[in-house]
Amino acid sequence: MFITPAYAQAAGSAPDMLVQLAPFAIILVIMYFLILRPQQKRAKAHQEMIANVRRGDTVVTSGGIVGKVTKATDDAEIEVEIAPDTKVRLIRGMIVEVRAKGEPVKE
Repeated sequence: MFITPAYAQAAGSAPDMLVQLAPFAIILVIMYFLILRPQQKRAKAHQEMIANVRRGDTVVTSGGIVGKVTKATDDAEIEVEIAPDTKVRLIRGMIVEVRAKGEPVKE
């Protein structure tokens, strides 16, 4: 005649589980659109920018050095002139910004 608490709690547990998991699913979707997707777009734009570096472009490195590209090949390194008669080899991934030829310095 008396129903034990274990049997009373077991009834209808599947819909309750879905209701409890719904907020987590919504949070994951929001995180994807607010965090992951914009970061993927920025990474793709950075890769395109690095791939389009050509001779004569002014580049800014991650260390803050501004120089002019003197030699750009298809490999992972480019040659940058940072001062008159001072050329350094630079890994393409360390380029933060590419300025077009003759573009003034941003203030």
